Amino acid sequence: MLDLRNKSILITGGTGSLGKALTEEILSKHPEVRRIIIFSRDEQKQFQMAQEYPETEYPQLRFFIGDVRDEQRLVRAFKGVDYVIHAAAMKHVPIAEYNPDECIKTNVMGAQNVIHACFQTDVQRVVALSTDKACAPINLYGATKLTSDKLFVAANNIKGENPIVFSVVRYGNVMGSNGSVIPFFIKKKAEGRLPITDPKMTRFNISLKGGVEMVMHALANAWGGEIFIPKIPSYRITDVASAIGPDCEQVVVGIRPGEKVHEEMITPSDSFYTYDLGKYYTILPATHKWKIDDFKNQFQAELVKEGFAYNSGENTEWETVDTLRALIREHVDSNF
Repeated sequence: MLDLRNKSILITGGTGSLGKALTEEILSKHPEVRRIIIFSRDEQKQFQMAQEYPETEYPQLRFFIGDVRDEQRLVRAFKGVDYVIHAAAMKHVPIAEYNPDECIKTNVMGAQNVIHACFQTDVQRVVALSTDKACAPINLYGATKLTSDKLFVAANNIKGENPIVFSVVRYGNVMGSNGSVIPFFIKKKAEGRLPITDPKMTRFNISLKGGVEMVMHALANAWGGEIFIPKIPSYRITDVASAIGPDCEQVVVGIRPGEKVHEEMITPSDSFYTYDLGKYYTILPATHKWKIDDFKNQFQAELVKEGFAYNSGENTEWETVDTLRALIREHVDSNF
């Protein structure tokens, strides 16, 4: 179990949906944490978050303006930090397609800057957030996140005698997160029409709570270089529309540039390095500094069958219209 007593944690992109959920989780379950540093470039979001967590009640919370594009600012922020959770990213597919240079600067060079800053300070463990779009990417956002994943995995091989551990968590759409389909449909419901990109489209689904649990699992258990992947249900986009606006017309508008009909998290090519951990899968690095048999014994890990793939269209677990409604009430809008 992760012990955060007297530890300092920094969250890049800490004012985002997952960053805020992580902050709430740490403050509630680890009250003896020494510091939680919210590192982000949006002063307005930091101001708003600070109103939710006043300094008089949460003296361990700190806010640090900065951009992952600025390595020296990261070095300053990482001084005295034990754990880093890297959640900062440009994540909107169409915006990344239209602004490729900016996406690369944040998602690729920003990841490299985080790694370099860790090597210059005394950070002990790093968990980087990935996305299902990093698996066999067809858009720039996914390609930059795949590159980021590769950088964090490879960082374990160039650290020398530094005991730092880098790992990655990869998951699907976070229910209710900023810019996701459910809040979008809830807003569009009043118009009586919901835009559907493709009636066959499916997506993985994970709650903010599930995403937080996965990050904490990686922080506590990573040996170095793992890409952790949750076993989560899929949903059909048409079922999401039916759950939110049962009386709304579903209008097919076509797939946007860079979108897939079904999302992937593990490809058949990954199967040679993918292990079943029970609650999660993990893709292990091709080269590592620990013995695979020791890892298998520690986590009761079993190698998946050759050719195994994990995608949202061929999943064995599915949300229904009814379960989606219940989840929306629980995780997104209690008045829904």
